[in-house]
Amino acid sequence: MSFTPRQGAAAAALAGILGAALGVGVGYVLAPLVDRGAAPLTAVGGAVIDRAPEAAREFAIEAFGTSDKPALLVLIALIMAALAACAGLAELRRPPVGLVLFALVGVLGSIAAATRPTADITWAVPTILGVVVGLAALRGLRRRIRPRTDPTPRDAGAGIGRSDDAADATDRRKFLLGAGAVGGGVIVTGLGGVALRRSVGNVGADRAAFDVPTATNSVTTAAPGASPGTPFLTPNDDFYRIDTALTVPQVDSERWSLRIHGMVEREVRIDLAQLRREHTAVDAVVTLTCVSNSVGGDLVGNATWTGYRLRDLIAAAGPAAEADMVLSTSADGWTAGTPLAALTDGRDAMLAVGMNGEPLPIEHGYPVRMVVPGLYGYVSATKWVVSLEVTRFDRAQAYWTTLGWAEKGPIKTSSRIDVPRPNSSVSTGPVTVGGVAWAQGRGISAVQVRVDDGRWQDAELIDPDLVDAWRLWKWEWDAEPGRHQLTVRAIDGEGNPQTETKAPSVPDGASGLDTIGVTVRS
Repeated sequence: MSFTPRQGAAAAALAGILGAALGVGVGYVLAPLVDRGAAPLTAVGGAVIDRAPEAAREFAIEAFGTSDKPALLVLIALIMAALAACAGLAELRRPPVGLVLFALVGVLGSIAAATRPTADITWAVPTILGVVVGLAALRGLRRRIRPRTDPTPRDAGAGIGRSDDAADATDRRKFLLGAGAVGGGVIVTGLGGVALRRSVGNVGADRAAFDVPTATNSVTTAAPGASPGTPFLTPNDDFYRIDTALTVPQVDSERWSLRIHGMVEREVRIDLAQLRREHTAVDAVVTLTCVSNSVGGDLVGNATWTGYRLRDLIAAAGPAAEADMVLSTSADGWTAGTPLAALTDGRDAMLAVGMNGEPLPIEHGYPVRMVVPGLYGYVSATKWVVSLEVTRFDRAQAYWTTLGWAEKGPIKTSSRIDVPRPNSSVSTGPVTVGGVAWAQGRGISAVQVRVDDGRWQDAELIDPDLVDAWRLWKWEWDAEPGRHQLTVRAIDGEGNPQTETKAPSVPDGASGLDTIGVTVRS
């Protein structure tokens, strides 16, 4: 005698969850010995990202922004916990159905790991071993759950009930001790995995020793005018991050190399030492924008990038006359298709190694990434870049274009109100309205603000005025009491006003005018 039916069900569900947690912990601690991306949750999460409907991706970015990856991992963990609980219940009621269900989920996880873009069969090993350990834990805990047989009235009157109570307490104590031991294993493997990730394959020390080359040109980055609330250069820690990497690739600078191949006269392979020795480093202030950025959104940032011009590297390979696209590949297998002309037409397209005077942050592509002005990141800003294949748009497709996004992704003229904040309250009288506007390759010639349905009024543009960087602006508003709508629009350097036509981000970037509501107190 031991557990009531309800107690037994709860214990069985807990056994399944603990077994799965221990299995995931074992996979997590073993993964750095193979590759960080081989960890069970990471591998499954990557597979989910690759196969998720486009609407689901856009919802995740819209709802969670740069926290979309932690949100996905939490969701996957909750789903796995639910499946594990079901496996525990099934094993209690219909053994060995629960073990079979548990193993089946593990097989799917192993397949997800082994089929990642840069994986081989060894990537499945951490998940397989984790499943074996998890199965053993579930089986062992299940054996400690004995269903209770209710005593007959005669037995109870004879005092047998008191001995049964003692037996029940003993059996439950045995289960709890076993559950505690498995839980302890979960903690140990989790902490062990964290420790291994800090010591095995972590390029933090390599980045700390990395020397950003000195650029031979100079660029203006100081904004002498009063800031409207947004700094001209986005601090590295605040720069948006949108990519498909659940585990940030760890690429050692001394082992990094770039292969330029495909429709070229000669294949080129170059490492960082050769780049420093054979090419001149330059600085460029460039605004990067995610194609998923909504009107008025914050998936945009401005930085000074230090690196080496891509046009020189591609010229050394001798691209074929009929080539029109470069397929860049990240160390984690992600790809982007960039118009060849955008890399060779004289704009500051570069292999960047520095960001705002520092080595690239690891999550932003350390040691080398691509920066291409005038194009949304999904077709140009490949992080941890290791390969450039010169090809054609009618012969190759990149990651996002296979999912229905436009092939070339030129950035649209855009503007944003940063102060006052949407739905804020301000006092009657002078109010500073300010924000940013951008139109890479064309620059910004004017920014205008409208109150409610009034006329457009010119804002003050704040230097520096750089063609590939956003422009700060401000406008002094004599605010009158009541509820008002503020709208902004930009006019590019060619005299073209920002379109008022509203469009979603799919397939080539959102459009429309940023409008906010403000309450003016009397």
